[in-house]
Amino acid sequence: MRTTRSWWRASVVVVVAAAVGLPAATATAQPVAERLRPVIQNGVTQPVFGYADAIRERVFVTSDVDTDADGGRDVVAMDIIRPKASDRGLRVPVIMDASPYYSTVCRGNEGECKGDLDGDGLNDQWPLFYDNYFVPRGYAVVLLDMIGTNNSTGCPVTGGRADNISAPTAIDWLNGRRAGTNAAGQRVVATWHNGKTGMIGKSYDGTLANAAAATGVKGLSTIVPISAISSWYDYSRSNGLVTRANNYSGSLSNTVTNPERREHCAPVRAQLGVDGDDVTGDYNDFWAERDYVPDAKRVRASVFVVHGINDNNVRPDHFSKWWDALAKHHVPRKLWMTGTGHVDPFDFRRGEWVDTLHRWFDYWLQGVKNGIMAEPMADIERAPDVWETQRSWPVPGTRTTDVWLRPGAEGAAGALSVRPSPGKESRTFQDTPTMSQTTAIRHPSDPQANTANRLVFLSEPLKAPLHISGTPIVRIKASVNGEDTSFAGLLVDYGTRPRFSTAGDGIRTLTEEDCWGEQATWGGFAENACYRQTEKTVASDPQELVTKGILDGQNLKSLSVTTPLVPGKKNSVEVPLLPEDYVFAAGNQVGVVLLGSYSGYSSRAKQNQAEITVHFDSSRIELPIVGGRSAAVRAGL
Repeated sequence: MRTTRSWWRASVVVVVAAAVGLPAATATAQPVAERLRPVIQNGVTQPVFGYADAIRERVFVTSDVDTDADGGRDVVAMDIIRPKASDRGLRVPVIMDASPYYSTVCRGNEGECKGDLDGDGLNDQWPLFYDNYFVPRGYAVVLLDMIGTNNSTGCPVTGGRADNISAPTAIDWLNGRRAGTNAAGQRVVATWHNGKTGMIGKSYDGTLANAAAATGVKGLSTIVPISAISSWYDYSRSNGLVTRANNYSGSLSNTVTNPERREHCAPVRAQLGVDGDDVTGDYNDFWAERDYVPDAKRVRASVFVVHGINDNNVRPDHFSKWWDALAKHHVPRKLWMTGTGHVDPFDFRRGEWVDTLHRWFDYWLQGVKNGIMAEPMADIERAPDVWETQRSWPVPGTRTTDVWLRPGAEGAAGALSVRPSPGKESRTFQDTPTMSQTTAIRHPSDPQANTANRLVFLSEPLKAPLHISGTPIVRIKASVNGEDTSFAGLLVDYGTRPRFSTAGDGIRTLTEEDCWGEQATWGGFAENACYRQTEKTVASDPQELVTKGILDGQNLKSLSVTTPLVPGKKNSVEVPLLPEDYVFAAGNQVGVVLLGSYSGYSSRAKQNQAEITVHFDSSRIELPIVGGRSAAVRAGL
């Protein structure tokens, strides 16, 4: 069943009417042939251009790399769809989704692949709604195959230079700086392009947008990275600890390679495993090439970041480190932070997303003065489907506040206080690589609570809400009876209330559809923009893991050098947790849990089961509290 959102903006009503065959809105009354410029109404472009008669083409551009060492430079392939009027003088911007997934994993909640169904060399299946919605509004949409995938040549290198230059190679062609051809080898020139490109994509696609922006390529005006990686080291490692082992880079490269080319690319994948160094987990030149954060200074494009604070695939430190670096270099930016996991905003806030994305692209690519940059910078989902806006992020007024860990009796929970811990007591626990996350965060009063393999510190029930916004850091003094261990810190909210569910990344897919674009039939395939609706899943648990972090004990001094611990020596240990924006409710308890290994974070836990002794002369957690120490005191810490 298909439904429409007649309550939404006029621009969306126009699209839905066209999609389901209802009478077109007045904006489309004039013949399409007479339209050689976008029509702006209510501050947004209107769907005045045809979709069924849109021009489709496939263009090939030679890059500067030869990933498979076959003696020829790799070729980047892209599928383009643009208004027919762009062949008669209409100059249009590009919305580009560069991806490694178009022929393998495919895209979107419903797993859409690209496909040339009739063998004429033109794409008939266009994943996602971007083409259906934006082409009638005067945009070209480009779906680009990353080097080594689908119709491009070469081999994927999982975040390496060839990945990173795939989109810039195409942007160079769009702006006349590089030659392109069609399948017959005839030169193709983008005379229809207005010089502005926006990139968008989720996960690996969004990562390619980050990577392209980090090159500083001219002509990239804006990017919209959704659940995107900013450092492949942080994706496969955590502060020295290997979180994705067994040559994960090679495994992912294999996944995105067309099956018939996997044997050809096997040597490239093997080298990824050697260079990535799963043995030590250290940061090296391989990972530096795949780290975009240091290149934030080169970014020319505006950036609209979307990320799930409970994304356990691409964890939220990817957006926070990138966001902070962009802020340092005064990059125009916007943020949506959802409580869901690895989910596209089309599937967690659909109507508002289409509207906001439309205005964002209109502003940056069409030059429409619609006021979007005067709006609050950050949208934060405080509870399922409950959103608030903030002027920036972290929330203004946030102050780093020391909350000290105070030891309890042996085997009992300790306390949390803004006052330093007196004396020089210590407590010892034994690391275990098998403890589950459920066990790790149990309240100390739970009969099944673990007392031997963790330390827990609890606040009194809060007298007032406590709001954190930013990145907490656990700072402890600790000694170990061996040369190796991990150090983990967890921040927990104890108290029952409705919470974001982790099942299905926090959403479930329904059977009912709604439509967000026009439709056409190509190669026998009915290309439309009707998608199944979704809804949030809500949990009600007595506790919630708010955030977490882990550190390899052999990387205390440097992520680039492995240094064995000295048994019995007291070490300063700093464990950054994942970023958060969270409000502890009045009446709930704040909990801090210290662990060694943590199976909920790493696929390769330490096996030596060391004894870890925490010394309380200066052990604490730094919390980014809105209102700072005074807010902590009001809450009762």
